[in-house]
Amino acid sequence: MKETRILMGMPITVEIPNESMVQNPIDRVFEYFNYVDQKFSTYKKESEISQINQGLLTENEYSSDMKQILAMCEETKALTNGYFDISRNGILDPSGLVKGWAIDNATKILDQFGFNNYYVEAGGDIQVKGNNEKGQFWRIGIRNPFNIKEVIKIVNVTNQGIATSGTYIRGQHVYNPFSQNEKLTEIVCITVIGTNIYEADRFATAAFAMGKEGIEFIDKLHGFAGYMIDQKAVATYTNNFEPYIVNLNE
Repeated sequence: MKETRILMGMPITVEIPNESMVQNPIDRVFEYFNYVDQKFSTYKKESEISQINQGLLTENEYSSDMKQILAMCEETKALTNGYFDISRNGILDPSGLVKGWAIDNATKILDQFGFNNYYVEAGGDIQVKGNNEKGQFWRIGIRNPFNIKEVIKIVNVTNQGIATSGTYIRGQHVYNPFSQNEKLTEIVCITVIGTNIYEADRFATAAFAMGKEGIEFIDKLHGFAGYMIDQKAVATYTNNFEPYIVNLNE
């Protein structure tokens, strides 16, 4: 079963292959994404993060999820030498971490129902488990950022997360905290495969903010692989990325 809905301002897809009568678990997943949107959307004036940015809530009034997210953001900032920073001009925007965290939590709902195979995607960031309907590892396409209708690489993944950070869909929404007024133009996208989508998402965001040095950062992370495309359409990937590539000629 496969279903897509628009939530959090993006298409969200849940696929549970070779299963029938699974509407309730899928509904639970979408309900969770709606909850996350209501709490963390910077576009909704009534969301908790917006109320914090408006100075309407004090720290002791933050929800447990908000405290957890802000703590995770601080941890990620430390792990990325300051390149992951959710504060800009006094405004907090944890979206670079929230989406991956939300996908990761949503898959735990499916785990609780006992599903061994699934695919959950939110705006291009993906968590998979087990196999697809053909009994194979999940095949994920990496788009050409200069022609998004074209797939330039296909990778095999299972029990992992894959996230892409770039400017070719949403424009300049990631920034370098050490040079906040300069546009990021060195690279156009970086895709990261990690142990789960939370980890892949947060490090993809930070790596993109680093520019060309981002791929070296991913290369040094244990258990992660990355694929970067720069402004000249030159691709660079980490030492451990090649085994993931699907050779369609074989």
